[in-house]
Formats: sequence, structure tokens, C-alpha cells
Amino acid sequence: MTGHPVMPRAAPNGAVMDTLRFDSDDLEETEEFLSRAYARMSIGSDRPDDSRARIVRTAMPSVTVDELDLSFEMSYSVTPLRRICLCLVHDGTIREHTFDGVEDAFGPGDVVSFAPPDRPYSGRICNARYNITMLDTELLSQVAATAPGRSAGPVRLTGHRPHSPAAARQLGHSIAYVRDHVLADPDIAGLPLIASTAAQHLAASVLAAFPHTALDEPTATDRNDAHPVTLRRALAYIEDHAAEPVTVADIAEAAHVTVRGLQYAFRRHLDTTPLAHLRTVRLSHAHQDLLAADPLGTTVTDVAARWGFFHPGRFAAAYRNAYGRPPHEALGAG
Repeated sequence: MTGHPVMPRAAPNGAVMDTLRFDSDDLEETEEFLSRAYARMSIGSDRPDDSRARIVRTAMPSVTVDELDLSFEMSYSVTPLRRICLCLVHDGTIREHTFDGVEDAFGPGDVVSFAPPDRPYSGRICNARYNITMLDTELLSQVAATAPGRSAGPVRLTGHRPHSPAAARQLGHSIAYVRDHVLADPDIAGLPLIASTAAQHLAASVLAAFPHTALDEPTATDRNDAHPVTLRRALAYIEDHAAEPVTVADIAEAAHVTVRGLQYAFRRHLDTTPLAHLRTVRLSHAHQDLLAADPLGTTVTDVAARWGFFHPGRFAAAYRNAYGRPPHEALGAG
């Protein structure tokens, strides 16, 4: 049996959405595929004649989620991925995983960061079924910042295991949520607001799970910057750009403050967060679109997706909470 990658497809907005499927029992072919899909690597097996590998990748800009099933024992040695690489083990074990002098082993339920993006790593996979989720490193800096004052530095993870089993479970739920409710439908994942919202959601979940270099509390400068003028700049930017992919870093830059200063201003004056306010503004636009929609040619799901809401049930709950009725009752009611 040979591997058969499925070529990327174009999403409605013109972005390229990747779908890759691979199924092979040829070890050399598997090594070539893995090197193309991840980074240059060498693999080996004590039983190369019984080395079945199945891999399915779904992806959107800045995030890829892969499900791998290797029904054999395989050693690996990987060059730096230059991306954040998370591993969630479903079945089997990963042993002798080593990077920078650290050695660990992972089993079912474990969620780990394989290695810093600029470090090689190696180990051994033992009849394992697991998930690999990779994120662009810039995503962490879009939802947090490290340096005091005006210059934001890159955010880095400082540990390869989550704070606690509860944190690991929550991150696992976030990965499954993005995989099952966004990437499962390339037409949905190709919508810019949804891709941006889902990627930021996942990045925030990573920061919540792992130790990192981000400073959560505002500095004295941040507190001084958190005045009403800052808030007005941020609110105006959000209103003007609600239909576009927007990050917390974008809003902070428009308001001339750090991400922490921005978050503190929203907490101090509005008792909310910048992204929560952005969702509220988008919900308001979705409300207006529902009222103006042609119920014969538009669905609630269409409107929700247009404004970055990729989970119909959560959109319906948020809408009912804000407007006192389910969204389908508002469709065409204006």
C-alpha cells in the first residue's frame, strides 16, 4: 500500500486550506512524508516489513491539526520545527523523548509540548495513536506580551508539560473543539474571522496550560496608560474593524499601549476583556444581519459564520442571552 496525500483545496475567500491523508506500510515512504509534513527527520523500526502509518491533517493559516496512527514501534530524530508542536496521546506510548538534555515519556491522556521551536528532539513511538497540533509562534504574542514599556518581545513556553492534569484536559478540549467545529469543514475554516478567532482561542488555551514568559499583570506604565482616551481609541478601532480578523495585539497597537495595558483598561473601565467586547460588537452586527436577511436564502449558521461564530450552539446561547430570543426567530424579522 502506498501513501496518498490529498492536495490542498481553495477556501471560499481564496485562502488555501490543507487536507492531507497518508496511509502506507513502507517505512521509507513514511519517512519522506513526515519530513515534508513536519521537518527533516530520520525514522527507524525494528520491523520495517510491518510498519503501517496512517496520518490525516487538517489545517488553516497558522494552525495544523494532525491525527496519527502508527501501528509499530518507530524511533525518530527531528530537526527544529520552528513552530509550537503539541502532542496529545490517545493510545500507546512515546518513550525516550529527549530535547536539550530533558528526557520524558508520555502515555494516554498526556498533552505536552514536544520541544522549543528552535530545538531538535528525538524519541521512540510505541504503537501509538496520537494528535499533533502545530501553531505559528507569533500566535502567542498576539494574545499576550512580555516586555515592559512599549516593546513587545516574543512569548515563549518555559516548560513542556502543563501546570496540572486539569490544565492538560482543558487544552485537549480546546484542540478537539478547533478540530471538530472549525477544521472539520474547510468552508468554515476558510472564513477569515473564524480562522482568526479559532487560532487566538487555541493560543490562549496554550498560554493557560503551560508556564511561559508572558507577564500577566500590568506594569506601572500599563496602569498609567489605562485611561479613558486609551479605551476610546480601542473601542473605535474595534467598531471600525469588527468585520476583519483582529487580534489583541492589533487593538493594543491602535490604542498606543501594550497588550497588558489594553487588557487592564478594559478591565478597569468596562469590567470585560478586549476580545469579549469584540465578540459583543460582532454579535450586534450579526443581529442586524439576521433582521435584514432573506429567510429563504440565508441561514442562521451563515450569519453566525460571517461574524466569526463557528459553534452554532454557542452562538445561539450568546444571542438569546443578549436579545432574549433564539436567533432563528430574528431571521428576516426586521
